[in-house]
Amino acid sequence: EEGRYLRRVESPYVVPVYDAGELPDGRPYLVMAFADQGTLAARYDGSQPGGGTPPTPGQSLAVLRQVGAGLQALHDRGVLHRDVKPANVLFRTVEASASRGGGAQVRAMLGDLGLGKALDASSRLTMVAGTPSYVAPEQAQAESPDARADQYSLGALAYLLFSGRPAFRFTSLRQAADPAPPEPLPGHPEEVDAVVRRALARDPDDRWPDVTAFVEAVESALQRSAGPLDDGPTLPWLPLDPDLTHAGAGPTSGGRALSDGRGATSASEEPRDPPGSGGSLRSHLDQRRTWPYAA
Repeated sequence: EEGRYLRRVESPYVVPVYDAGELPDGRPYLVMAFADQGTLAARYDGSQPGGGTPPTPGQSLAVLRQVGAGLQALHDRGVLHRDVKPANVLFRTVEASASRGGGAQVRAMLGDLGLGKALDASSRLTMVAGTPSYVAPEQAQAESPDARADQYSLGALAYLLFSGRPAFRFTSLRQAADPAPPEPLPGHPEEVDAVVRRALARDPDDRWPDVTAFVEAVESALQRSAGPLDDGPTLPWLPLDPDLTHAGAGPTSGGRALSDGRGATSASEEPRDPPGSGGSLRSHLDQRRTWPYAA
């Protein structure tokens, strides 16, 4: 289902899906772009490679623009994400255009639509799901969410980006269902705080008309208060993988890896067939390999 939703959208700010299929044992798989620069969550985690160095204000605005563009593209195609959070903001190295100075630059993409739903089916959702510190109250209460629920989650993401700390530290969806207003956005004037706070309104009717309107309001408020925040292109902070590919770990059975336990790290190091498999996994992937391996 995630693959179907992702393939509905053609946006540079949504993780692309190159292929989807089913393994011989019936398990589905997706072939997606490799996020070689990790996730936004890792940028705030000092134990992760490249972590402990949160984005600059200019980079934070660029991330918000790009994730907002990806989220709006999903909404325009009738898809609700339902789990916008730092771990689902992925970074990928791309070759910049000449007008942007050329060379390798980092782009933010929105990924993981495991909780995604079609907007026209959201009124029938009854399952409570989401990440407590980022989920909208109506979604945490198992009400019928719409695009404004994703906007709330983006507002919580914006709060983190511009303050360096989460707006909420909830540990359960019950807490998220009835949130108190967050503290004022530290380090920013009231105008910027008011824009983010509106996206985090308890009542969906009090939020911005759509994600684009929210992002534009944030940018305008920041420019009026602090001037332009363009830091120039965001350069990679992790070593570049020349192939920009990374095969996942081999299939598992009952928690036991069927391969040798190593995930392949480039196009030249492919998943290995489990002993006694007769080469079925490799042959199946070979038959399906119609997509660009170095995507």
